[in-house]
Amino acid sequence: MIDLSAGTLLISDPFLKDPNFLRTVVLLCENQYEGSFGFVLNKLHDQNISELMEDLDGIDFPVYYGGPVQTNTLHFLHRRPELIDGGILVTDNVYWGGDFETVIELLKQNLLKQNDIRFYIGYSGWGQGQLEDELKTKSWITSQGTCKLIFHRYADMIWKDALKNLGGEYAQMINYPIDPQLN
Repeated sequence: MIDLSAGTLLISDPFLKDPNFLRTVVLLCENQYEGSFGFVLNKLHDQNISELMEDLDGIDFPVYYGGPVQTNTLHFLHRRPELIDGGILVTDNVYWGGDFETVIELLKQNLLKQNDIRFYIGYSGWGQGQLEDELKTKSWITSQGTCKLIFHRYADMIWKDALKNLGGEYAQMINYPIDPQLN
């Protein structure tokens, strides 16, 4: 049985066709009997935080596309629990959520760096048994999330680096074409 606890990374199979998850890495934040919840780590949104929130003018932190569910919501992961109260530990000094008013003030005071916090539009969600079924069909490769990978400097490298970290046959997958029929 595959462990799907908070902190698990779901690395999309190289041939997964779903456009929402093509060559993505999802950090699982919660997995319960009723379903699962997480964020796509490596898809940049086309707007930054100051374009989404009026009171953060001039703060050009990137925003990521967390997934196809409720894309009218804003979420965040951070690694500054000493500054942001109320976050839930996900893994390896990575916290989900917390006091958003505090985050806004910290950003305005320039007390958070881009590698301290990640913002996500929407989230990825699975109903009861859905994620387990996707794992049975080998849509996802799992590993444990690390702070280094979750707050990677280059979003476009997260999928490749997640596979490289697994080594062996997985490291070779980064060279697979998206559609082997076109090769």
